[in-house]
Amino acid sequence: MEHRIRLCIFVSGNGTNCENIIQYFQQKGNADIAFVLSNSAKAFALERAKRLGVKTYVLSKAEINDENVLLPLMKKEQVDFIVLAGFLLMIPDFLIKAYDHRMINLHPALLPKFGGKGMYGHHVHEAVKAAGETETGMTVHWVNRKYDDGEILAQYRTPISPDDTPDDIAAKEHALEMKYFPKVIDEVISKI
Repeated sequence: MEHRIRLCIFVSGNGTNCENIIQYFQQKGNADIAFVLSNSAKAFALERAKRLGVKTYVLSKAEINDENVLLPLMKKEQVDFIVLAGFLLMIPDFLIKAYDHRMINLHPALLPKFGGKGMYGHHVHEAVKAAGETETGMTVHWVNRKYDDGEILAQYRTPISPDDTPDDIAAKEHALEMKYFPKVIDEVISKI
């Protein structure tokens, strides 16, 4: 019997992508969700995961940055691959090394534009609006030691108009995430 890929999803917030990813793999069955990890006990993503029968863990920033805490958890849960879905902390070097080319991030803009420290969530959409862009989109990339700097695996675009507010831009970009992010994860893990 072939080994099934075990995914771990790192989250910090609401968790619509987390829920979408769990539902996708529960229906398609190409991977198992080992658990959802958050740095915030208040992250609604944890409730979404629990509702879908997925184990959750909450670790403090200090625990996430402690290889004697995080790596044993990853080993215990037999995690093969990590998906960052709205996770706001910098990933520690030891985890990047342990999961080299087995950890991806979703960014809500067309990198390399509008990436880097402080560029997350609504800040990104406000920056896209302020720059007068005619399109926006999502980027999925490998995680490396710099924010939003890893090799790009996939990008999807959507037009935006001068009348669009940052909320409108966010909604258009979020629709791309819902449609494409689980499929991109599936494609990437199929090559492991």
